[in-house]
Amino acid sequence: MPIFAVHYRYSEATGQGRDRHRPEHRAWLADLLGSGTLLSSGPYPDGSGALLIFQAERATQLADLLTEDPFAEQGLIDEVRTVEWTPVLGAFTSRAADTVHN
Repeated sequence: MPIFAVHYRYSEATGQGRDRHRPEHRAWLADLLGSGTLLSSGPYPDGSGALLIFQAERATQLADLLTEDPFAEQGLIDEVRTVEWTPVLGAFTSRAADTVHN
């Protein structure tokens, strides 16, 4: 199944809203982690955004899923960039083994 790197970009203007809705956002992420859809996630240390690693059949399926993020529903994400990613070494390589040809 394809793996996607999703980059969220935040602004200072949305900081208070993100603080208020973080419990719902993290519960949503935890559900996706439990189902195996989310592989890992976390904020950038400077507060400018976050990186989320997903596996999904199609980019369009993932795009639909991302609209359900409580941060997205509240308009707290300034930009979303989704890139299909093929890990070659490391923790996620077994998930991409079917698509990697060395």
